[in-house]
Amino acid sequence: MTTDEKSGQDSRARILIAACEMIGEDPASTLSVRAVATRAGVSMGSLRHHFPTQRALREAVLTTIYDVVTPDADIIHDRSLPARDRLVQCLRQVLAPAVGAQARRALISTVEAFVAPEPTDEIRASYLSFTKEGQRRVEHWLSVLAAEGAAPHGDHALNAAFLNTVLNGLFLDRAMPTDSSTLQRETAILYHAVDSVLAPPRATPAS
Repeated sequence: MTTDEKSGQDSRARILIAACEMIGEDPASTLSVRAVATRAGVSMGSLRHHFPTQRALREAVLTTIYDVVTPDADIIHDRSLPARDRLVQCLRQVLAPAVGAQARRALISTVEAFVAPEPTDEIRASYLSFTKEGQRRVEHWLSVLAAEGAAPHGDHALNAAFLNTVLNGLFLDRAMPTDSSTLQRETAILYHAVDSVLAPPRATPAS
């Protein structure tokens, strides 16, 4: 490996680490390329070399967070646990970072970033990156369970969209001034949603 190749790998890693840290501090961050480059200690040209567009950067960051930082791979493949328990644990990891005041701050940041301003192409692309990566992640979990016969080989896209809608509702609930029973209710809701998705499809009544 040449020095230039090693330098290129290091700069890409620094960019991803800096951007992941920014998302961790503010989940609604639009990941300004200038701010990311400054934090990573690289030039704008170096950042553009690795990630030609802001969308490419955001999608790479979200993939890194979901595939590397969030350790769901071992959980979803752990056949010592029932499929429903594995899927609930994976879904719970999505919610885990945001509780109480942190959930409220994350919700406020999300509204300020995606709801309050006019929906420009940049804002729309950023939001779609979030939803696309969330959809991809849940579809992957469902495909793993389906491959081992633990889930129907149905419409994974629709089921993933349903589960992400449930997660959005639970995230909103976490940000509200609720009582200590929230987490217990959340567990019941997650299991109800997962059981609905993993249940065999109902036979269509004969006409």
